[in-house]
Amino acid sequence: MDRATVVSYPDEFSKLEILELAKAAGYTVVEVITQRRMLRSEYGVGVGKAEELRDMISRNGSKTLIIDDSITSSQQYKLATITRAEVVDRERLVLNIFARRARTTEAKLQVQLAELRYEMPRARDEVRYSVAGERAGFMGMGESAVDVKFRALKRRMSFIKEKLERAQSSRVLHRTERRKLGMPLVSLAGYTSSGKTTLFNKLASESGEESPSLFTTLTTTTRAVSFADPRKRVMLSDTVGFISRLPAYMVESFKSTLEELTYADLVLLILDASEDEESMKIKLNSCKETLDQLKVEPSRVLLVLNKVDLLREAEARRIGTLPLFEGMSVVKISAIRGDGMHQLKTRIVQKAYQTEKPRPVEQRLS
Repeated sequence: MDRATVVSYPDEFSKLEILELAKAAGYTVVEVITQRRMLRSEYGVGVGKAEELRDMISRNGSKTLIIDDSITSSQQYKLATITRAEVVDRERLVLNIFARRARTTEAKLQVQLAELRYEMPRARDEVRYSVAGERAGFMGMGESAVDVKFRALKRRMSFIKEKLERAQSSRVLHRTERRKLGMPLVSLAGYTSSGKTTLFNKLASESGEESPSLFTTLTTTTRAVSFADPRKRVMLSDTVGFISRLPAYMVESFKSTLEELTYADLVLLILDASEDEESMKIKLNSCKETLDQLKVEPSRVLLVLNKVDLLREAEARRIGTLPLFEGMSVVKISAIRGDGMHQLKTRIVQKAYQTEKPRPVEQRLS
């Protein structure tokens, strides 16, 4: 694993999350330094902090500097110059994890689309640094290297979108056929590493990859499932996990996977109940923001508090009554031990077979 130094915010949640992200991306973090504000200077951090990082990296032998926020390519270039380390910002780090986790053709295309959207605003600076002293028209037809780069990126994006739209059309067809069979769609959503895939495997009697690492699932897996009543079957699907500060373009790039949530009759929102209340609050709000972006109605969401087996008995009893969950339908479970699974299955059938509400109109990738 590559050695890395991390710059994060001083709150405990941010530090723990960026360390998990770095680990999932294949880095060994040897030192963490905090800064209250970023993006304020030419380096993305204060000038004094940049010099401190230069000395720290020289001392600890890091090859990579991870910044727990988005920075411009100009800031990235200048910070890399002064520290003599590769600089990776938060967005690039998440994209690197996606690239490592992608298994299917569709997942790889979605990652490529997100990477191109990440590169678009950075193309101008990258060209400027690689072609010093450029003059407009030097390519011979009134084109600059920036124009050429932008056009190449846009062509590649159009090509990938066409492929993803074909996959999306296939999903629309499957959904239409499923509606004809009268089988409601139940989708699992939640913060990455909340136990979604473990719960999916338990409910669907599957054996998909389970891991405490972030972003184990990047594609949708769907199975027909019946619990007690074989006449009331549901289609159960697992989706990519959410994360705090996930840029809108990444949500858009994974639209063909995440749209299963938009058209679901019921969304099971999985939350790790074993974490402290502040962490749960941050993660729940992040999930709600993403579901809101996808236009998922709150009435179609059932909050599933997972990992109650890791709580003391008194904590497990009170966890569902926290003010944080006020106004939400809540079920407490342990996907590993089986606690609350009968109640969850009953609630799934009840809510999935409620009077059907109008579904959103199918949309193409934009």
